[in-house]
Amino acid sequence: MSGMARIVVKVGTSTLTHSGGGMNFKNMDRLARTLADVHNAGNEVVLVSSGAIGCGCGKLKLAQRPTDIAAKQAAAAVGQCELMHLYDKFFGEYGVTTGQILLTREDCNHPEIKENLVNTFTALLHLGVIPVVNENDSVSYAEISADHATFGENDTLSAVVAGLCGADLLVLLSDIDGLYDDDPHRNPDAHLIDEVCELTPALLASAHGAGTGFGTGGMVTKLTAARIAMEQGFDMAITNGAEPENINFLVKGGRIGTIFRGKKARHDGA
Repeated sequence: MSGMARIVVKVGTSTLTHSGGGMNFKNMDRLARTLADVHNAGNEVVLVSSGAIGCGCGKLKLAQRPTDIAAKQAAAAVGQCELMHLYDKFFGEYGVTTGQILLTREDCNHPEIKENLVNTFTALLHLGVIPVVNENDSVSYAEISADHATFGENDTLSAVVAGLCGADLLVLLSDIDGLYDDDPHRNPDAHLIDEVCELTPALLASAHGAGTGFGTGGMVTKLTAARIAMEQGFDMAITNGAEPENINFLVKGGRIGTIFRGKKARHDGA
């Protein structure tokens, strides 16, 4: 990329928490430092963050993710406060101001609310703020149940947000290096696919479900996000959340993980 770019980064629960459910402060600090650096280089940054329920489970000292909706929503209410407190702390250490935006699918489908959201994002970015976005789990039940009538998980949310913001690049931080031709957790001979220009049936068939007990997304949801990104014309990348510094590399035009090429970029010869 050349000049200022608008970047949307999605981070999942598996990056923000340890396998036992406690918050991974080291990863959060590295993420905040990296995004602050991208921001200070003249780019506009939006962070879509999962982790409210996982963070709430840790705060409430729950051994595992609750199974009933009311308990999940309670954990989300507690966790979202803690999550924003931590983001405010870590980003503040690097001189960056954050702001919280909580969404439901209905917000993005309602014309007037959608327009207000676009205006809010625009104002925050012009003020040099990094918006931190999450689905409003305390009132929306799609992510915390099996019902996908709303966003269902934050991979899709991040693609919708990127579209609203007119993003140049969407980066999904995952618990693996990118899209493989088979599940690398089960097949050591699986190969990383470095670039995708079309979501073929064979490629879609290679996707598998969620990998951790505290998360809800999986490769299927990431490919859903990729479809939205490619159709709306911006690039999307999947890279390992354990190395958030990869974001800097991607913003500068490097290739790491899997890059999904938006239709506009392909038409322009990029």
